[in-house]
Amino acid sequence: MEIIDTHTHLYLNQFDDDFDEMILRSFQCGIKKFIFPSISSKYNQKMITTLKRYPENFFLMAGLHPVYVKENFKDELKIVRENLKNHNCVAIGEIGLDKHWDISFLKQQKIAFQSQIDIAIDEDLPIVIHCREAFDDIYEILIKNKSEKLRGVLHCFTGTIDDAKKIIDLNFKIGIGGVVTFKNGGIDKFLNQIDISNIVLETDSPYLAPVPHRGKRNESSYISYVIDKLSEIYGLSNSEIISQTSLNANDVFDFNN
Repeated sequence: MEIIDTHTHLYLNQFDDDFDEMILRSFQCGIKKFIFPSISSKYNQKMITTLKRYPENFFLMAGLHPVYVKENFKDELKIVRENLKNHNCVAIGEIGLDKHWDISFLKQQKIAFQSQIDIAIDEDLPIVIHCREAFDDIYEILIKNKSEKLRGVLHCFTGTIDDAKKIIDLNFKIGIGGVVTFKNGGIDKFLNQIDISNIVLETDSPYLAPVPHRGKRNESSYISYVIDKLSEIYGLSNSEIISQTSLNANDVFDFNN
């Protein structure tokens, strides 16, 4: 049965020492597709090089992460467009707003977010949204751009049930990863009120490792702990969780692009 990790940064240096062993562990737990979110041009070449190691299993996004929006963001957006021309990308991401680390470029973040939404609509691609302490701002922008072509995933969902319902109503899925296993994560308390048809699996490796690995390097194989937790929350078998979330992911991403 096919598991899809819809958000994993396997091209980062944290995997350099045991990459193939890590991928083997992921294959053994049933993961068949891994989607790489783009961060900035700093990691571009490494991401593309990594893709070539398992081209039938790895898929790319093109995008500028909000934390990397600086004075040169317009140049970075040009590279996003180049990546779209040169590679078969399945989404624009990860894009969005981040008010946690630094808001000195918040205005530019909003411009970059809007620009990449425009690109996604023009290219008829889904978007994958990074949202940290900025849900209301992001929702306001999405509402203004609401259309049949605007769709995607709200990555690393940590909001309220009202947030979830709002984003789902805009034709988005919510990405669920290690946070669902955290004791104080909160989302496990209401997630069963959200139909499983609205959820996709992700790890955000090497970040946000699930319990019992919390605080350590995350990897795609740890998605099994997320599946176990969702099975507990929904009262469904692991195979039912896998089947439905993979169906959801295939609905969002065009893997045959």
